[in-house]
Amino acid sequence: MSDLFSPSNPQEQEIISLTNELNHHNQLYHSHDAPIISDEEYDRLFRRLLELEISYPQYKQSNSPTQRIGGAVLSEFNQYPHQIPMLSLNNVFLDTEQEESLLRHHELFQFTARVAKELALDESQLEFIASPKYDGVAISLLYENGVLVRALTRGDGFTGEDVTANVKTIRNIPLKISSDLLAPEVIEVRGEILILNSDFVSLNQKQNENAGKLYANPRNLAAGSIRQLDSAITASRPLRFYAYALAQYSGGEFASFNQELDFLKSAGFTIANECSLLQGNLQLSTYYEQMMTKRNDLSFGIDGVVYKLNSIAGQQKLGFVARAPRFAIAYKFPALEVESEILAIDVQVGRTGALTPVARIKPVNVAGVVVTNATLHNQDEIRRKDVRVGDIVLVRRAGDVIPEISRSLIERRSAPLKEFSMPQECPVCGSHVIQEEDETIMRCSGGLYCIAQKKQAITHFCSKLALNIDGLGEKSVEQLVDAGLITNVADIFRLRVEQLLELERFAEKSAANLIAAIEKSKATTFPRLIYALGIRHVGESSAKDLARAFGNLEALISANKEQLLQVRDVGEVVAASIINFFSEEHNCKIIEELLALNVNYPKLIANNSYHAEVSAKTFVITGSFVNFKRDEIKAVLEDFGAKVAGSVSKKTDYVIVGSDAGSKLDKANELGIKLIDEAGLALLLAELENGDLRKVKKLSGN
Repeated sequence: MSDLFSPSNPQEQEIISLTNELNHHNQLYHSHDAPIISDEEYDRLFRRLLELEISYPQYKQSNSPTQRIGGAVLSEFNQYPHQIPMLSLNNVFLDTEQEESLLRHHELFQFTARVAKELALDESQLEFIASPKYDGVAISLLYENGVLVRALTRGDGFTGEDVTANVKTIRNIPLKISSDLLAPEVIEVRGEILILNSDFVSLNQKQNENAGKLYANPRNLAAGSIRQLDSAITASRPLRFYAYALAQYSGGEFASFNQELDFLKSAGFTIANECSLLQGNLQLSTYYEQMMTKRNDLSFGIDGVVYKLNSIAGQQKLGFVARAPRFAIAYKFPALEVESEILAIDVQVGRTGALTPVARIKPVNVAGVVVTNATLHNQDEIRRKDVRVGDIVLVRRAGDVIPEISRSLIERRSAPLKEFSMPQECPVCGSHVIQEEDETIMRCSGGLYCIAQKKQAITHFCSKLALNIDGLGEKSVEQLVDAGLITNVADIFRLRVEQLLELERFAEKSAANLIAAIEKSKATTFPRLIYALGIRHVGESSAKDLARAFGNLEALISANKEQLLQVRDVGEVVAASIINFFSEEHNCKIIEELLALNVNYPKLIANNSYHAEVSAKTFVITGSFVNFKRDEIKAVLEDFGAKVAGSVSKKTDYVIVGSDAGSKLDKANELGIKLIDEAGLALLLAELENGDLRKVKKLSGN
């Protein structure tokens, strides 16, 4: 064997030595905050290792610290299932209205009382590990034979995104478990990725100096950094990892959660110094009060504390409920409140037409975030809190996220201030504003016209159950709206191939395909067109009922309240919503444009019939038929208000049975559900048509 491949090769030996030495210094600096060499000396060693790895890539170690400078740019993140689900914690909250400890912390004490009862212990005997509830991004690190092989985000708790390349750039995450430990085959470490408050301030100072956009808060920046497709960007951000639990450990079982944390420390992971072993309610509540007092003095953001039963046997006995463990709880902090002054109250119009009053306030720092706007929710909230322009108010971040006005300091008013009233016309499009009975939210009625609602209205109009325009999904609609090619749904049918070719993501073929799909969609059905209009409370089923009852758009538009209330499942609220929609001239103008652009549908014979044996009943069709087609049977039943389901359940009223019926027939017999054979079906269809057998003859071919 040549010297180049010999284990004693000096270059290989030096690479291994430098890798181990630099990882040791990394751990001292990032995990223990106790460096023993200068930054200059560290940089010199790092450059030497990098030079050697470039010259001798075959000797590069899997745990090399050079991996932390970022690698190739990814096109997307792969998704993998969590071997152990990443569950959430149930929350309890402090009762800030109470002074007495027993009442103030009663939700926490209810939790400990339940745990004690189920473990047959006294509450004073319970041991918990208390730790900060980090305001960061949850992550799962999987090690195999001591080497980091995969890092997954929480995702939906069962499946996460693979961000391994980015996580490897975080300097206090071990790429390989310390050689002093005998690493078991599998270790999965759970923890939180975050940015220290001081690092966040420094980053924003640099952004300000370079005239860049300031970052909103440390958590959002950490979340955005870990999901960068270019890991070099992630490497440039000062991310830290704090471990809080072992999800898997194939080396045996620990007796306590405290032992798990000790193992994580010895393996090179950073554990918050604030973690404490506590016993009894007094220690638990005292820890919470102390952490709440010092939260702003910590180096990282927290929004509460976590209590986890120390006994592993106790954890196993308590188990889980739904998506949360029964042996742990998150005790959330009350939102921080600071004073500010209301400079103005504006009204924003959301994507669904909801009008939301927003207070413009003097800039104020709330829990590390500079706040200039705060939601006032709705008119009722403004009146209840008596908030007025010029008021001194208390501002808080609800859930430490959304800024809101907690209350107005009325006693600080030096002069009478004008009460605020919501506008009667939409501040964006001028359409009239409506407020449904028993609803606090006010809405713009110009759903098809209002610019604020256009992206959602257009996306809904093009969706599968509406006009079903293939190629016009949410992203394409957003692109066309942002380019100014579409301002309302009628503009879809004015698009030209040459306009699309000027946009990214559109080539000759894709542009031609989209125009062809738009042209095809012009020939639709009346129910689809009604649903596509996006009338509030009118879904797919209601659209079918309205189409069957009125037959054409003209009749539906001119329908009064009494006529609408005759339609199945149309009550006062839905009727009012339909009338409000068509009474807005902007909406009617868009509909006229659609018809002028040749959007068309076959008109139906109005039929608002009710049949006791069919209307509001659930049918299931199974087997094959000699004289009938299943889709046409379904259409007739639905015309008379029936629901046709795909499976048999206790809610099924009838099962229509053809030949070769299988498991659905067995299920119907088991549940005692009424059966209708082909002969009975023919009689039912004839009865539905009130003696007019035209539809039945069409179905049967006679």
